[in-house]
Amino acid sequence: MESKLGATIQGIHDSPTLAAFAVAGAGSSAIDWLLSVAGASRTALEITVPYSEKSFSEYIGHQPEQTVSVEASRSLAHAAYDRALRLRSDVRPIVGVACTATIATDRTKRGDHRGHVGLWTSEGWSVFSLTLEKGLRDRAGEEQLLSVLILKTLASACDVPDLLELELSDSEHIEESGEIFDTALDAFNKEHISSVTFVSDGSSQGDVYHQGGVLSGSFNPLHQGHQDMVSVASRNLNAPVIYELSVTNVDKPPLRDDVVRERIGQFRDVGDLVITKAPVFYEKAQLFPGCTFIIGWDTMVRLVDPKYYDGEHAKMILALNQIQSAGCDFLVAGRINDATFKTLADVKIPTVFQDIFKEIPESAFRSDISSTEIRLASRNT
Repeated sequence: MESKLGATIQGIHDSPTLAAFAVAGAGSSAIDWLLSVAGASRTALEITVPYSEKSFSEYIGHQPEQTVSVEASRSLAHAAYDRALRLRSDVRPIVGVACTATIATDRTKRGDHRGHVGLWTSEGWSVFSLTLEKGLRDRAGEEQLLSVLILKTLASACDVPDLLELELSDSEHIEESGEIFDTALDAFNKEHISSVTFVSDGSSQGDVYHQGGVLSGSFNPLHQGHQDMVSVASRNLNAPVIYELSVTNVDKPPLRDDVVRERIGQFRDVGDLVITKAPVFYEKAQLFPGCTFIIGWDTMVRLVDPKYYDGEHAKMILALNQIQSAGCDFLVAGRINDATFKTLADVKIPTVFQDIFKEIPESAFRSDISSTEIRLASRNT
């Protein structure tokens, strides 16, 4: 067992997969084993033990009907995955791994001794449930069995050969539940993931890490001005810039699926597009920490106007603070307004946030193309 355990853990550490863990009730031995093999920092982003009911509820964001159940394990794995999203700093794949269990203790339990090991990835989720034969093992034995199940689950997610064996009695077996999505867009529509990136070659992937610039818009339609802005911003940042389309809007209905697919199609052989459900910049900042948003003067005006925050200055400050705290900033391109070319200098910015706004000079970029005018022209032809 020890040689197989060591080889399995070494394989996990040597894989590119990053994991956030949440274990409650059992599973601490799996964590100890992982940390005892050199290279654990290449695997573990965070390890959390939400042991009390309050801690558990706060971690997953709601009060579960039962803390030891398939649904609770699924929620725990989802919360761990969300933590991994926020903690990662490169393009390696991430997973959330969880265990919730009730096992032998210093008092008699009327219910079953059982555990549920959850796994959340961008492709889907799984929960492996095991009801233990009461009295067959002591607490340490039950703890070890569930910890092995955790490592087997993680090894599978890391594409590491399954070397570990679960020594189960004839009355014990693993029940698996879960869902694997056919496409990243399907997973996105079912709210399993937060974003889908469509590469210009037509392929797609969920929850891709991005570092660089982000040009957000409705792209109705995508036009040369957008493409020129991306080129200029990429040179300015010396980093890649992606397009971002939110399928939800603050004051309009969500985009229909057919409309989303039509807009996605515009980017084939043009550039990478990420779709989200984040209509406002403080939400986008949570999805793209450390990134630079490329915006026009008209968007800049709304960003610092309390009118667009229900008239509340405090809400505006809070939103800008969240963007700044996420390490995000802005590149601002000038725009024509009332026959005058307006720039960053024409916008009053709260002093504390002035450093997160930088201007794209008119000499570097100016585009008077209007999406509205393009749509009107196409209707009249």
